[in-house]
Amino acid sequence: MLKLGNVHSGDILYDLGCGDGRIVIMAAQKFGATGTGIDLNPVRIKEANENASQAGVTDKVKFIEKNLFDADVHDATVVTLYLLPQVNLKIRPLLLKQLKVGTRIVSHQFDMGEWEPDKKIDIGWRTIYLWTVTEKAKAQFGDK
Repeated sequence: MLKLGNVHSGDILYDLGCGDGRIVIMAAQKFGATGTGIDLNPVRIKEANENASQAGVTDKVKFIEKNLFDADVHDATVVTLYLLPQVNLKIRPLLLKQLKVGTRIVSHQFDMGEWEPDKKIDIGWRTIYLWTVTEKAKAQFGDK
């Protein structure tokens, strides 16, 4: 996901539904990005914080216990998702409203409905999708 999203040093990554924090932690460790993970489950947030501490990246990452629909991601340059299809569709307008043109969105396994991805790759049974926020996408899918 991080390679497809072309994550690099200087990127600000948000992982919505971050679970144990592995995506945010790897973005910091291997790609030099800073990141924020958001998850509703306090047990997963505790686990993510412990994992970040063990990985030595607490200066580059943070984890927030919050409903992803209440998240403020306006400063993101990359957003990663591993959410159910109906959740992707529900969050799409929020992302398109908040995110700047040029921000990359990477989704594991599920698409964004009629918003066609820029790239789609299959790795075994997994499918990874990449979109780049554009003015056209904002206008076309931002209010749906």
